[in-house]
Amino acid sequence: MNKTDLAAIWQDQTISISSFPTVLVTLLIAFAVGVFIFWIYKMNFRGVMYSQNYALSLVLLCIITAPVVLCIRQSLALSLGMVGALSIVRFRTAVKDPLDTAYMFWSLTMGILIGAGQFFLAAVAVIGIALLITIISRVASKPAETFLLVLRGEAGVEGDVTNLLRRLKHMRLKSKTLSGDGVEITYEIRLERQHDVLINKLLSIPGVQDATLVSYANETL
Repeated sequence: MNKTDLAAIWQDQTISISSFPTVLVTLLIAFAVGVFIFWIYKMNFRGVMYSQNYALSLVLLCIITAPVVLCIRQSLALSLGMVGALSIVRFRTAVKDPLDTAYMFWSLTMGILIGAGQFFLAAVAVIGIALLITIISRVASKPAETFLLVLRGEAGVEGDVTNLLRRLKHMRLKSKTLSGDGVEITYEIRLERQHDVLINKLLSIPGVQDATLVSYANETL
């Protein structure tokens, strides 16, 4: 087989795989599915800090994966070459929430299905997974939020504050700092509602100067 034959084979393969209408339709469907995943992630987000960049990356993952699969799905040589190229890629960004990893795999899977031309399977999968995530996030969501309570006041206020906080479902001392100006105490607590009521009760205790609630995510609780 000479160079002319190889060039003809490559040209035919390129035309059959990468025709403009096919690429355009694939990218548009991947974009639509990526936006849908982005919307599901934003609607069901239950973390502490929402990252707009991460949410947008879900759209890009779906769009980028689809043309790659479209290119290699009919060529064994390209498939093996792509596997070798991707094997040197290292993702160094730490994912704080394990559920965010599931969203990444969801977006990648949709891109693979769309690139492979499995549009019906992609539609069933994206709708089914979206419904499952929505139901789980509604049922398994914690009614009580976890906070760090930072108190500053005179040295003798710890006893009264502890007695008040013991009425909560969860209370744990995290740190205590004594200085010439008084004491600073940090508690880990859970609250369902009425945050202002607790703060007002704490400030009514003699010797308490100020109280601060900070949203806090602790996966061990």
